[in-house]
Amino acid sequence: MALVPYEETSGVGLQKFHKPLATFSFANHTIQIRQDWRQLGVAAVVWDAAVVLSTYLEMGAVELRGRSAVELGAGTGLVGIVAALLGITM
Repeated sequence: MALVPYEETSGVGLQKFHKPLATFSFANHTIQIRQDWRQLGVAAVVWDAAVVLSTYLEMGAVELRGRSAVELGAGTGLVGIVAALLGITM
């Protein structure tokens, strides 16, 4: 569990996490993930780190096809979804 103090009404900082739907495009697919910050907290939103890692995997820097992986603590699962679309076996 993480504590992320902030004012919901101040600036644009974390307001994107309050949108109920986050949409991304990876591996020639559109991925829509439901978010629920208020009820489920930090594990129920797509963090920027997941988007960056998904982009890195899509660039092909790591060969995923035919490999296996276990995803632990990945929040909404964006990285696992992208890895699966790129050929990894979960």
